[in-house]
Amino acid sequence: MHYGLLSNRDMKAIDALIDAYGGPKQVGDAIAANRDYQHRKKAAADKGFGEMLEKAESYSRQFPKVEDFIAKEGIKTTRKGVCTTQVSGFQGAYVTLDCMRRIAEHGDILFPTEMISVVALTEHYVYSGDLLATLTMAENILGASKFCSTNLIGIPWPEERFARIEKVTGEKFDRRDLGDGLSQLILKNMGTPFGNFGGIEVGDNNHLIYLDGIIRAALETGANFFLNPSWSTIVAACYFGRMIPEVSFKISMLLSTQNVVIFRMLMNIIKEYLRDDGTTPIYEINIGNAASPETFLQCAHDLKASGLPKVTLAAHLRINPDLGMEGFDWTENTHKVLDAGGDITIKYESDGTSRPYDTMEAYFLPDKERDEKAELIGDVIYHKCIRCTKDVQEIMRRGHAARFARIAHKA
Repeated sequence: MHYGLLSNRDMKAIDALIDAYGGPKQVGDAIAANRDYQHRKKAAADKGFGEMLEKAESYSRQFPKVEDFIAKEGIKTTRKGVCTTQVSGFQGAYVTLDCMRRIAEHGDILFPTEMISVVALTEHYVYSGDLLATLTMAENILGASKFCSTNLIGIPWPEERFARIEKVTGEKFDRRDLGDGLSQLILKNMGTPFGNFGGIEVGDNNHLIYLDGIIRAALETGANFFLNPSWSTIVAACYFGRMIPEVSFKISMLLSTQNVVIFRMLMNIIKEYLRDDGTTPIYEINIGNAASPETFLQCAHDLKASGLPKVTLAAHLRINPDLGMEGFDWTENTHKVLDAGGDITIKYESDGTSRPYDTMEAYFLPDKERDEKAELIGDVIYHKCIRCTKDVQEIMRRGHAARFARIAHKA
């Protein structure tokens, strides 16, 4: 007997939540409209970020190009296996701008095509213009192919929002009153201010809180790519994403996708909730730090053999101490994957050097404190970009193609 991953009650609740925002088409159309550069630029300026975007445009004109490096080195792409570049830690608009400034001054850094941000989708971050300005810099000015936002379900929200979701879905949520009209889900396995490792604990029907946060951010800013760290939120997101193709998800390594058994479990989820056109809302799966290159390649082989749509596979090359062993370095394993003809997205949680705010602490700073420490955090992601550039330059010298942001290529 086959048991559906979502019950009829679960699906009705998700349907009701989407309908409360106007339905799938209205949500999808709003996301598409809010991704237009001129629309974003004006909206961000209206919220006080106009001067920031002018600086970002100026910095971006000084970024070096991949083609110049290839010509200088006399590189030819001769081997299978494509490397996609990804750097984590773009913690809001001020941090992103500071990193751009440093890269413009450095003059030799090739900007990655995927950017990850672990900033809680607070009222301030979503509605102040901070997230909007960040996305405008990342996606419109830099031309990142993906900018990943993170919804942490344990953040304080206005009580009226919880009450609204309960009324719409018919479900109840266990929360505490924080005063001043704010409430917060009660999480039992605290590892960070917002729950065990930022959201792995998703009890009862709290996946609905996860989805509501995503819808709000998407409608306000056009954000369309989100980190997904929990089994129930992955299932809910796949069902949700069937109806709203403008949205896609990255599965976090914190889910512990450390082996082929777990990867096959994920493939079964993907298969159950394919869209009508055969695509999946899951864009990327981060294979866990404990996996060997052989396991990574087996996952890629199984995915291809399954007949499921293409999903990109990522691996951490360097990690900060909060996420695993000291001195972790997956660089040689990456070469093994590429040399075997496998495609890989390489992710940098760290540059491998201990420095202030190269920890998960930077992921959970209050909005104001994060902005005040933008230069410290910007320095961290700047060095990640340096490490990424050096590693991928060597990968290209070995004959493999590499993907960078649009800003890193000549028009």
